[in-house]
Amino acid sequence: MRIGIAGAGKIGRSVAGELLDNGHKILLIERERSNFEPNTVPGADWLNADACELSALQEAGLQTCDVVIAATGDDKSNLVVGLLAKVEFGVPRVVARINDVRNAWLFTQTWGIDVAVSTPDAMVAGIEGAIDVGHLVRLMALHEGRAALTKLTLPEGNPLVGQQMRELELPENTVLVTVLRGDEVIVPQPGDVLQAGDEMLFVSDDALELSRKADKDGPLWGAIRRAWRADT
Repeated sequence: MRIGIAGAGKIGRSVAGELLDNGHKILLIERERSNFEPNTVPGADWLNADACELSALQEAGLQTCDVVIAATGDDKSNLVVGLLAKVEFGVPRVVARINDVRNAWLFTQTWGIDVAVSTPDAMVAGIEGAIDVGHLVRLMALHEGRAALTKLTLPEGNPLVGQQMRELELPENTVLVTVLRGDEVIVPQPGDVLQAGDEMLFVSDDALELSRKADKDGPLWGAIRRAWRADT
């Protein structure tokens, strides 16, 4: 996918780097010369311009982006970027950073925002969680990075579909917290059967890092190994 990111500060660059590693094409738009440092994310395209100006977004070719991330440190700017991206350029998916939680109520589809987030991990999840069905997406870090909340969405034909919860071979120090199925929030029970489309939420510690060397196999282990390999 081609992803435009407005704001190339610490968070914008962090998100850009992770998305590049995951195979996406990145355009960083930065107004401040002090943050315009193409050498920090050399794999991305850079534009020194104000993403709140229509002419700048036209120059950036925003209409060719599949996703736009408004990642500046100013909520007003992020709302303007989101609205322009959605209304003027028809960008299918807009993810916006919330800097002040008191402004969270504004970050809705009225302003063109599909997903409102406050951390870099959640920004990536807001993009990839919608497209990488069948892959495990890290939603957020917990306990100063020593644990993580992750999500796996089961597609049709996945080997886990039809399995009972008791049959899951979870990695060490990993727990299936809940399953989201349509409008339902399901507390997993041993006899519950997994269905296509289920969103499985896990909490795990950094022992998963060692799972790359594990001698075990299976669809769940494989998904978790791939997710951690992509994050490191």
